[in-house]
Amino acid sequence: MGGFINRPIQPLQQNKVDQALVKMIATDFQPFTIVEDRGFRAYTAALDPSYVLPSRGTISKRMLPNLFEKVRAELQEQIRTAPAVCLTTDCWTSNTTTSYMSVTCHYITDFKLRSNLLDCFVVAESHTSQNLAQELSRVAKEWGIQDKIAACVTDNASNIVKAVNDILKWNHVRCFAHLLNLTVRSSVHQTEIQALILKVKSIAEYVRRSTVASAKLREMQLQMGQVQLRMKQDVATRWNSTYFMMQRAIEIKEPLVSTMALLNPLLPALTPEEWDITKEVCDILKPFEEVTVEMSSERFVTGSKAILMARGLQRIVAHRQRNPSTHEPVKGMVNFLAADLEKRFGQIERVRVLAEATLLDPRFKKHAFVIERNAEETVSRVVGAATHAATPTLPSTEEEEEEEGGTTVNPPSEPVPQFWADFEERVTTLRPGVQNPSTGAMLEIKGFLAEPLIPRKADPLEWWRVRALVYQNICTVMKTRLCIVATSVPSERVFSKTGQIITDRRNRLSPSKVRELVFLNANL
Repeated sequence: MGGFINRPIQPLQQNKVDQALVKMIATDFQPFTIVEDRGFRAYTAALDPSYVLPSRGTISKRMLPNLFEKVRAELQEQIRTAPAVCLTTDCWTSNTTTSYMSVTCHYITDFKLRSNLLDCFVVAESHTSQNLAQELSRVAKEWGIQDKIAACVTDNASNIVKAVNDILKWNHVRCFAHLLNLTVRSSVHQTEIQALILKVKSIAEYVRRSTVASAKLREMQLQMGQVQLRMKQDVATRWNSTYFMMQRAIEIKEPLVSTMALLNPLLPALTPEEWDITKEVCDILKPFEEVTVEMSSERFVTGSKAILMARGLQRIVAHRQRNPSTHEPVKGMVNFLAADLEKRFGQIERVRVLAEATLLDPRFKKHAFVIERNAEETVSRVVGAATHAATPTLPSTEEEEEEEGGTTVNPPSEPVPQFWADFEERVTTLRPGVQNPSTGAMLEIKGFLAEPLIPRKADPLEWWRVRALVYQNICTVMKTRLCIVATSVPSERVFSKTGQIITDRRNRLSPSKVRELVFLNANL
């Protein structure tokens, strides 16, 4: 009986496996040195003894850059066909003190919301508004999108706001999540609430640091028939981590109190009143966390929700003001939240691109607006944009037609006699096949607004796919508005991945390699 014959791997198959290897390295953040690990080499040999692993130098210097250029070219072609794009951007400093800037792009194609990372690069110069504007302009030109940017979403830093607003003259949208972060962090920094948080934090640190305390907590949870849950630690820059820490303390209150009583550490215990306040604070913060999560999605339309989310939070806080807590610290926190929400979101219906996105979302339309005047002004702007979309672009010179016997020029339309002008203006839209673009846009928006709202969890882009031919010009405007995202979280997420690449073991990676790896990880 003949044994297995080991045939040499064919060039096409070798290239295919090489490509899969590079994609794996980028997707899973594997080091280039994986091809030198004995276990990995043995594994690939077991899969196919004829496959020749490329060297780490070949992967780093040739294969990775080639894949980067290939994927980048494909994405450039895809994004160039988008009618409009929304950008997000943010900056970050690595543990090697290298400053990076990321730019993400969001757009609608085939009635689907797409998201891609355009670039993640080193910013060697100081972060002045002029330098940041130059970098954003460079990225926009490289990707051929400088004339189709519907909005740019950033945090509240003055340098980036000035770069987008004043220098680039793009529509600027302040990150919804960042504004909420500022509001909530300020509200919990009141003296009484902060003192309570510090107490919970000291207990969390003790339990997480002490193996004896951790074991005793698990033991008490078992005795009380509860699920074994660990204490959570907060992070100074993220208010929601403080919320999660306090919420976890509430969830495991009984076994936690018993554990602390048995071990008797030199830590201040929470009084019954403080436990009540902690519970109330968590209840107040819960909708803020839920809104942050919903608004930070990249897969769904979010810009059109901004007005509703802001107004919803204001109503929740107002309800708590009308039904005040018996605890003064909680009352003070609620009053602060109400004032800060009004300061940061009170004029959100006047943010034009967000208002227009809301109006064009078949889930919300005019019903999301609290102030009727803002809704009507938004309708007028959308009609104007739809009119512009419906107006044919006139040629710069007279078009000529080649006909048999010579060249003839399309004859100019005859001037309308003055005594017929008023009649012609009033009846022109009544004749078949003749319609003023402005009238057509108004008829479209009237029909669109008359349609019933779709369910809140329905896909607005799918609704538009079905109605695209009915509301052609309004649909054109929609594609420039529902692509707008509510937060700059997509750019922040890039840095979470970048931090996984730039580890202590891999801190010698060059900025160009980091750029290629992060780009491929985000876009493959």
